[in-house]
Amino acid sequence: MDVPTAAGLALGSAADLLLGDPRRGHPVAGFGTAAAALERRTWRDDRRAGVGHVLVLTTAAGAVGAALRRATAGRPLARTLVTAAATWTVLGGTSLSRTAGRMADALDDGDLPRARAVLPSLAGRDPSGLDAAELSRATVESVAENTSDAAVAPLFWGAVAGIPGLLVYRAVNTLDAMVGHRSPRYERFGWAAARLDDVANWAPARVTAALTVACAPLAGGSGAGALRAWRADGAAHPSPNAGRCEAALAGALGLRLGGRNVYGSRVEDRPVLGSGRPPGVGDIRRATRLSAAVWTTTTALAAGARLLRGTWRG
Repeated sequence: MDVPTAAGLALGSAADLLLGDPRRGHPVAGFGTAAAALERRTWRDDRRAGVGHVLVLTTAAGAVGAALRRATAGRPLARTLVTAAATWTVLGGTSLSRTAGRMADALDDGDLPRARAVLPSLAGRDPSGLDAAELSRATVESVAENTSDAAVAPLFWGAVAGIPGLLVYRAVNTLDAMVGHRSPRYERFGWAAARLDDVANWAPARVTAALTVACAPLAGGSGAGALRAWRADGAAHPSPNAGRCEAALAGALGLRLGGRNVYGSRVEDRPVLGSGRPPGVGDIRRATRLSAAVWTTTTALAAGARLLRGTWRG
């Protein structure tokens, strides 16, 4: 049994629950700074340049993870502590809930300017013209998608590959956030980051949807509704992964997500997910409760997987 890695995943998750993200010197922010510096040298309006950019940075993250794994081999306490630190570093479940809570607080106060100022921390759409209903929808959709990206996926890859899995996944997801979005600058250069992130999140997104079904009653929702919406609408979303998470949460909470989103000069009309009512401010807190239930359950499953598959190296 791989007790040290299992214990490290559990301890790191507990640290995220209690503390949220590290307040200073966050390693992910440091990685982002290094990636931005490298981009100034590697950027070309070319897919091959983007492939090279991603390959260098993810290989570096993997090398750091492998070095930490070697350094802690045969030292159970060290392996536990390093895995816990890496898990805490790459998780963002509590910060996601706290940011969504700030949005709910602002909307409860009727303070639209404050609510619009919060949205860029959750979603990339233009907040300037959004009312309370659209801000609520954007927040609920972000909570649904980022439950997978910020929490379930890193725990999944931590269970699969230990410390290297944690670090490489976060590198992939960070690069997608930095260069994987559609824009004239990144249409070609960011292609590799976006596709690699799709691959890395394929299984975690479906785990997230399945656990949304299982955990829906814990947030006063419907597991049957989550399953119906996931099966009916999950594939309609333009993302191969986000739609599964958003549809399952919409069905669980009796909501209808999707619609027109504005990203600067780009407008997207997203398909409808779920058959309920539009989300309101109160649904933000329901969504965060369900999100927390999903990713803390994932922690137990990830730790259990390491105990059951102790023959894995990691």
